[in-house]
Amino acid sequence: MRYCRKCVMPDTRPGIIFDEEGVCSACRHHEKKRYVDYNKRFEELKKLCDRYRSKNGKYDCIIAVSGGKDSHFQVHIMKEKMGMHPLLVTVEDNMTMTEAGKSNLRNISEEFGCDLISLKPNIKIQKKIMRKTFERYGKPTWFIDRLIYTYPLHVALNFNIPLVVYGENVSYEYGGFDDEETYSARKQIYNGVASDIPWEELIDEEVRLEDLILLKAPEPERLEILEPIYLSYFVEWNSYKNYFFAKSRGFKDLGGEWRRANHIEDFDQIDSIGYLIHPWLKYPKFGHSVATDYASRFIRYGLISRDEAIELVKKHDHAIDQKIIDDFCSFLGYSLSEFWSIVDKFYNREIFEKDSMGRWVLKKPVGSLD
Repeated sequence: MRYCRKCVMPDTRPGIIFDEEGVCSACRHHEKKRYVDYNKRFEELKKLCDRYRSKNGKYDCIIAVSGGKDSHFQVHIMKEKMGMHPLLVTVEDNMTMTEAGKSNLRNISEEFGCDLISLKPNIKIQKKIMRKTFERYGKPTWFIDRLIYTYPLHVALNFNIPLVVYGENVSYEYGGFDDEETYSARKQIYNGVASDIPWEELIDEEVRLEDLILLKAPEPERLEILEPIYLSYFVEWNSYKNYFFAKSRGFKDLGGEWRRANHIEDFDQIDSIGYLIHPWLKYPKFGHSVATDYASRFIRYGLISRDEAIELVKKHDHAIDQKIIDDFCSFLGYSLSEFWSIVDKFYNREIFEKDSMGRWVLKKPVGSLD
């Protein structure tokens, strides 16, 4: 298990690449931004929008939103800078929302004056699928993540709105399999977060194929009609800067509502409580979680040193807030012992070992080999 020489991301992150100097692809991509002419790319975005701009008052783009900081920034760019008439689309996960999450989803519609379509999935089916994917793959929120990718595409086709706008290209910005620098988001559905699971593994006597219809991506020939794009190609993407912009437009962070044990910030993925089991499960599987994610970003943004990041990761990355576990288990009907029994089998024995107290610990924690 190696760690990037510039940030604190390990080489166990799926799809990330380290060069001969031991620097990860996400850091190298960030370095390249200083040579990008974003003024030119902004003009390219204007021309792209002109191709789809409505002349009769109809919606002319779909924006996939959560209500978060990046969503606020996306709507600002597309509506206020580009002059588009967007339809916002979101997917609720049916678990407990934070008060900040409730406020932000309302705010993004009210502040920017946009219609918003919210999908509230079939709760019975969601619970059954979540249990299956959690227990078999360690992917408890696959059902929701898949809908986040597929549902905006279905809405776009049904409303005949070809332009579909997403935020950042996660693979390029933070490291992943599909890290090509491109504005096209056609391959997003295959990036690994919500890639296909065989349908026969999901269907049983209670779950029918028709219950999963929205989980299936539209046929390739229908997708060719659409123009899905990453906004991060056209504007210099900085999630911390997006946070401060969003706050100026009414976005609420968790503030005094909740201090999460496993996070080093209070403004990212703050909408739902139980959903946060998903990003934490990267830790037993890959040896890093959300503290590593943001510590690495903060290094790239010039906000902290690598030594400071190492201490933050050691303190927070392994932790999992009990509030998250309780909400997740309450929604799916697990006891705490059942939950931990399932999680235990996903610890990667190649990079973890148990200490004298019976706790899983990394064999090579960040900073140990520097």
